[in-house]
Amino acid sequence: MSDNQSWNSSGSEEDSEPREETGNLVGVGVFSGWTNYIHGWQDRWVVLKNNTLSYYKSQDETEYGCRGSLCLSKAVVTPHEFDECRLDISVNDSVWYLRAQDPEHRRLWIDSIELHRADPGYGSESSLGRHGSMLSLTSATSGYSATSTSSFKKGHSLREKLAEMETFRDILCRQVDTLQKYFDGCADGVSKDELQRDKIVEDDEDDFPSTRTDGEFLHNSSNSAKDKLFHCSNPKAVNGIDFKGEAITFKATTAGILATLSHCIDLMVKREDSWQKRLDKEMEKRRRIEESYKSALNELKKKSHFGGPDYEEGPNSLINEEEFFDAVEAALDRQDKIEQCQTEKTRIQRSSPLPPADVFSSSGSHRLSEQVEEMVQSHMTYSLQDVGGDANWQLVVEEGEMKVYRREVEENGIVLDPLKATHSVKGVTGHEVCHYFWDTAYRNDWETTIENFNIVETLSENAVIVYQTHKRVWPASQRDVLYLSAMRKMVASNESDPDTWLVCNFSVDHHDAQPSSRCVRAKINIAMICQTLVSPPEGNKEISRDNVLCKITYVANVNPGGWAPASVLRAVAKREYPKFLKRFTSYVQEKTAGKPILF
Repeated sequence: MSDNQSWNSSGSEEDSEPREETGNLVGVGVFSGWTNYIHGWQDRWVVLKNNTLSYYKSQDETEYGCRGSLCLSKAVVTPHEFDECRLDISVNDSVWYLRAQDPEHRRLWIDSIELHRADPGYGSESSLGRHGSMLSLTSATSGYSATSTSSFKKGHSLREKLAEMETFRDILCRQVDTLQKYFDGCADGVSKDELQRDKIVEDDEDDFPSTRTDGEFLHNSSNSAKDKLFHCSNPKAVNGIDFKGEAITFKATTAGILATLSHCIDLMVKREDSWQKRLDKEMEKRRRIEESYKSALNELKKKSHFGGPDYEEGPNSLINEEEFFDAVEAALDRQDKIEQCQTEKTRIQRSSPLPPADVFSSSGSHRLSEQVEEMVQSHMTYSLQDVGGDANWQLVVEEGEMKVYRREVEENGIVLDPLKATHSVKGVTGHEVCHYFWDTAYRNDWETTIENFNIVETLSENAVIVYQTHKRVWPASQRDVLYLSAMRKMVASNESDPDTWLVCNFSVDHHDAQPSSRCVRAKINIAMICQTLVSPPEGNKEISRDNVLCKITYVANVNPGGWAPASVLRAVAKREYPKFLKRFTSYVQEKTAGKPILF
C-alpha cells in the first residue's frame, strides 16, 4: 500500500486464515487494501511472520520482495467501529486499512497478530548458536595455546566475542577435568606411597641391624627400600601430566577470558552510547513529525475531503453531501476527458453487417420466457403513457428533441427515482437502435461507464444474462449489476401504426454471479422502446435515410443500493442520462451511415 498505506479481504477461505508453517507461526491471505481515493480497495497478498506484517501485489510476486511491511512490536491494532470486517493497523503516523472477508476471519487475524506481538521471538533466530571461534587453540602434551593476537583486534562484533567466550569455556572445562585427574592421581599416589613406606619400615625392622662375619652392617636392603620410596613418591610415576604446562595454559585461558570480557564491556558501552544518541535523535524526529502531522491534519480538515476509506460512501461517512458531490463531479469530469480521447480512437467503423430483419422478430423459448413477457407487456402498457396528468413527472432536462422527466421516490433513505426520456433521431430505424443497444459486441464502443462485463448465460437468440461492473467514482462505492437483456419486436395491431422494437433489461439472480464483497449490487429495470416513422419520398424515389425518423422512449428504474446522498444521486442522474442518450444515438447514426436501412 504504497499510496495511502491502507488496505479488505476477499479470497478463498483456505488462503485467508493464519496457520502454522515449518514450526513458525505464519499468517497468509488475500486482503483488499485501501490504496487511494482513485483506486479504492485493491486485492493484496499479506504475510504475517516473525512479528512482521508484509504485503505483496499478488502471491506470485512473493519471490521478488514485498511492497511494504510493518513491525508489529509497537503497532496499534484497531477493529473498525462500524465495519465488522475491517481492522486498522498503525505504527506512529503510518496506517494500513485492512478488510477481511468476514468478521470471523478478522478475529482470527487479530488473534494471530496479538500472538506475534506477545512473543516476538517465537520462531525467530534470536537464540545465539555455537559459532566457530576466532581464537586459535591447539592441544599438546605440554599444554594449550590459549591466546591469539587476532582475537583481540578491534572491530569484532559482540556476537563474535560471545562465541569466543563459549570456546574459552570449553577449554576451561577440559583443563579443569585434566587437573582433577592429576590431583586424583596424586592422592592415589600418596596413599600408595604411605602403604609402601610402612611395609619397607617393617621389613627393615626385621632385617636391621645385620652384620657380616667381619662385623660390617649390611645396607643393601635399606638402599633398595629407599629407591622404592623415591620411585613411589614421584608424581610423574602416578600421573604423566605436566602440571606446570597445565598451570600456564590455565593462566593464559583466564587471561583471554578477562581480555574478552573487557572487550565486550567496551563494545556494550559504545553500543549503549550509540543507541542512546540514536534514541535521542528518533525522539526529536518523532516530536517534529507529530507536530507536522497535527499541522497537516488541521490543514486537511479545511479541505473538501481526506481521501481515506472513512470518507467513502457509507452510513457513517465523515464527508458531507456538498463535499461528496464535489468529489463525484471531479471524478466524472476526469472520466469525460478519458472518454473523449477513447471516442476519437474508436471512430473507425466496423465492417460487420447488420443482422437480417427477422432475426429478432420472435421471443424464443427458455425458462425465463414468462418473466420476459411480463416485463415487455408492462413497458408497452405503462412506459408509453403520456407524462401529463396525475403521473407526477417533472421535466428536468430539455435539449432540442430530447426531454428528460423524473419522479422523486425514496425508500428507506435510498433514491429510487424513475426516469423517462423521449428523443427523436433522424436517419436511423428503431430496429437499428435496439440492435446496437442490445448486442454486447458493441457495448464497449458506446458505454463508457462499464469497467468490464461478461455474458453469464445465453437463454435464446435474443435473450442473455449479463454481469457487469461499473467504474468506481470515489467516494461512492463501486456498483455491479446482474440482469437479463431481451430484444423483442412488437407488431402493430393497426396497419397505420408503426411496429415497435423494444429492449428490456431487468435484474435477475444467477448462481454463477453471486454478489461481490467489493461492489454494491444495484437493481435495474430499463427499457429502450423505439418506433420508426417514415415520410414518403417525392415521386418514385427510393426511401433514403433522410426519410427515416426514430422515436425513442427510454425508461429507467434503478435501485443503486448503498448509502450515497440523495442529492448527489439526483444530480448525477440529471447530468449523466442526457449525455448517455446523446452519445448512444450519435454512435448509432455513425455506424449506420452509408449502410442499407434495416427496418
